Amino acid sequence: MDGEIPRELAEEMDSFDPLAEFRNRFIITNPHMIYLDGNSLGRLPAATPDFLDAVVRKDWGAGLVRSWQTWIDWAGCLGDRLAVHALGARPGEVTLSDSTSVNIYKLAAAALDAAPDRGTVIIDADDFPTNRYVMQGLAAQRKLTPRAVQSHVDNGLDLDVLRAALDDDVALIVLSLVSYRCGALLDMAAVNVAAREVGALVLWDLSHAVGVIPIALNAVGADLAVGCTYKYLNGGPGSPAFLYVRTELQPVLQQPIWGWFGQRDQFQMGSDYDPLGHIERFLVGTPPLLSLAAVDPALTLMEQADVTRVREKGMRLGQLIVELADRWLPSHGFRLASPRRAEHRGSHVSLAHPDAWRVCQSLAEDASVICDFRVPDRLRIGPSPVYTRFVDVWDAMDRLRDLVANRSYERFPQERTRVT
Repeated sequence: MDGEIPRELAEEMDSFDPLAEFRNRFIITNPHMIYLDGNSLGRLPAATPDFLDAVVRKDWGAGLVRSWQTWIDWAGCLGDRLAVHALGARPGEVTLSDSTSVNIYKLAAAALDAAPDRGTVIIDADDFPTNRYVMQGLAAQRKLTPRAVQSHVDNGLDLDVLRAALDDDVALIVLSLVSYRCGALLDMAAVNVAAREVGALVLWDLSHAVGVIPIALNAVGADLAVGCTYKYLNGGPGSPAFLYVRTELQPVLQQPIWGWFGQRDQFQMGSDYDPLGHIERFLVGTPPLLSLAAVDPALTLMEQADVTRVREKGMRLGQLIVELADRWLPSHGFRLASPRRAEHRGSHVSLAHPDAWRVCQSLAEDASVICDFRVPDRLRIGPSPVYTRFVDVWDAMDRLRDLVANRSYERFPQERTRVT
């Protein structure tokens, strides 16, 4: 492409950034290190350590078991905040519990039990592995047919491919709103319409979308959804996932893991399981309180930033990555491995390179740029708009250009480590 993009342009974009002050509300211990892996784990909000310290010292240390009078409602209260500010859902439709994988299992099993006369489940062959594995396991247990639709590794799932796979034997469709590998953004409303036409339910994984994409679950007629809180929501490693069940479906669906947190009048300690009639029927056991607590200050940041503004900046950050990659990297063996148009992507961009794994290692060790690698040959660049500056993106791409030009990555091993 013709024309240069000077660093001064990135500086100018930062000077007009309405979210610029949010960067100061995160702990950044190394200003030279550029962190572009927010799509895997968000930074630590500055308010979180003191908040957790109070929970540990005051609630646990001083209040002891009496603190459960407050703790008992946290999952639902945090769920309501997510519902209203991030998911476009009603209070009482979202709660925090377990991991994303466990929540997929719970909601998928409940949906399948509600459609005993149907024998097919739809999965995306390129979806995040746990989503595919959970559904393959459920299909094997119930002797159902898992029908995999093939999405494009760089551009995501084509709606016509999905529609061609639908018929009146389909009970459930499980899809990610944003592809974990290439960042492709699906049209949730169109998928929901196609599913309703054949009488199927859709279970959405929102893990790579929540906090950076305005989501309107109620407005587009969504049935079920899950997602994590440790990526763009910055809830911390291992923070609990969330699940959404449309109000009208809650009394109809019976989750498969019967635990006392989903029991009506749980401290009555009844002899038989009698599930609640609302969203808390999808809870199971005692939640991990410290991890749950860390979500609170993180949600405060998300609420104040406003996901619409976050989305606008996220698209601009992604577009800057694409434009710099187009100018600087093709001669070094890179190509874009994500949808080109910003409105068709989430907030991360993937670049393909034959030595992407070694490049990723070298970026971290030699250039202090943290991205991540995904098979087969993808370097994922995930700027989180609430704390990533435009100059961070410019500098990171400039360091990447220098690194591949001098081929310093070739000193790193081709063998992958356990975590990539």
